[in-house]
Amino acid sequence: MSQVSFSRLLCLLLLFLLAGCAELPDNSQRQPSYCCDKGDAGYLGRAWREAPGRKPGESELLLLDNGLDAFVARAVLARLAESSIDTQYYMIHGDHVGSLFVYELWKAAQRGVRVRILLDDIDEGDRDLAIARFDLHPNIQVRVFNPFGRNVGRIWQYVTGFGRQTRRAHNKSFIVDGQATILGGRNIGDEYFSRDPELEFQDLDVLALGPVAKDVCRSFDDYWNSPLSYPISALIDEELHETDLQSLNAEWEKRYAQMSDSVYLARLKDSPLSRDLSHRNVDWVWAPVKLVVDPPEKLLYAVGDDQYQMINELWPYLANARRELIILSPYFVPGKEGVAFLRRLREKGVRVRILTNSLASTDVSIVHAGYIRYRKALLRAGVEIHELNKLTSSEDRKEKAKGHLGHSKSSLHAKAFVVDRKNLFIGSLNLDQRSVSQNTEIGLVIDSPELAGVIASEYDKQVDTVAFRLELTQSGSGTEQLIWHGYVNGKPVTYTTEPLAGFWRRLGISLMRWLPIESQI
Repeated sequence: MSQVSFSRLLCLLLLFLLAGCAELPDNSQRQPSYCCDKGDAGYLGRAWREAPGRKPGESELLLLDNGLDAFVARAVLARLAESSIDTQYYMIHGDHVGSLFVYELWKAAQRGVRVRILLDDIDEGDRDLAIARFDLHPNIQVRVFNPFGRNVGRIWQYVTGFGRQTRRAHNKSFIVDGQATILGGRNIGDEYFSRDPELEFQDLDVLALGPVAKDVCRSFDDYWNSPLSYPISALIDEELHETDLQSLNAEWEKRYAQMSDSVYLARLKDSPLSRDLSHRNVDWVWAPVKLVVDPPEKLLYAVGDDQYQMINELWPYLANARRELIILSPYFVPGKEGVAFLRRLREKGVRVRILTNSLASTDVSIVHAGYIRYRKALLRAGVEIHELNKLTSSEDRKEKAKGHLGHSKSSLHAKAFVVDRKNLFIGSLNLDQRSVSQNTEIGLVIDSPELAGVIASEYDKQVDTVAFRLELTQSGSGTEQLIWHGYVNGKPVTYTTEPLAGFWRRLGISLMRWLPIESQI
């Protein structure tokens, strides 16, 4: 072995040893706590009980299909909170929207509302101290799920910690007083709530009042009280004092004052939904709703142990499709079993339609490399595939030109499926191997022809104008060739290579597709 090769091997061994030395503090002293349920005594409980058309066992629902409404709904619920706010997110960014979100939680805590925040550790980076200062508030508790060791760089732990640190809590939920909840695909950040001028994630949440909120509460408690959830105070070495809390309060008031004249905040204040929610003037839809969620223990068991996978609860809905299945999944890697499953649906005469990201619109290129392995097989089976056009609408570009908030790039982030225009799933689950086998996920299955019909009808109306339709043809030499049909600037276009993606990006994907990493994407 050459000296250079030996040195490289030694470096790799050292990196793995370092990752193995990552330590976490003792977590046995954490105190359990549980959701506060105001019941009918609280405002939200009364709103549900007194709502016209209430049906026993059903929840009232509102789709949140645009970023402004999705943030407004969270802010209004936070302001209506009387006893508790419980929120679990994969990511909370420190940007404009993230700051507004956290400020709403802070204001609620100042009113005496108990606030519990459960964060996955994927996005926390060097923010431990800032989060711990927030946790100083007597009405705020912050925990971190499946944290990285703080004594070794997290990148090395992520790269070398396969089977542990690569497995994350991808859940996203927001619960108020045990009576109302918001679930869906959105993390907390500018790009999820129509604030980022460069990127707009097309996403979908649902606001629910009623019995399903209590189910989400119980799920949150399972995660909060899990041995994988660490109080943020246990993860820092610094000693914090009362003066830190006092200075933080002043900082938040100053930060909010700086944001108070922003265009985005003005749009939030002018939102019709804000007034409608506050005055209980919303066109709710009543429907039976089932919570589907991975248990936190999923991260403690082998990736192949499918008894802990929520996908098992979803298969019957998918398999029972009789006429049509519509899938929205930004990261779509079906694997051989998924392709075979969809092929069987097609053989039964079920129309299968999929919307996912194009190479140009995706924010995770390596997932696209996994997806393209199965694209032709799906098309051969008769599955209809559309890939999102990254270019925003002409209306959005006009608004941006006027100085209003607009977006340079559009990317799909909604995770949903519709079965026979009757059953609707909305949640955090992508149809890829990482979501199914590695991460924990959460979502709602809604038995509502009305809401399922809304999503399906919008799909019918928009998919051909906002996305590229894929076609598999025979080239002159007899080989299979992919064709993309779509619209750019209102004019029909056809591409024979990944549309609107540059040469180097296409080359990178061609190389990545051969990497044996499908279980990680």
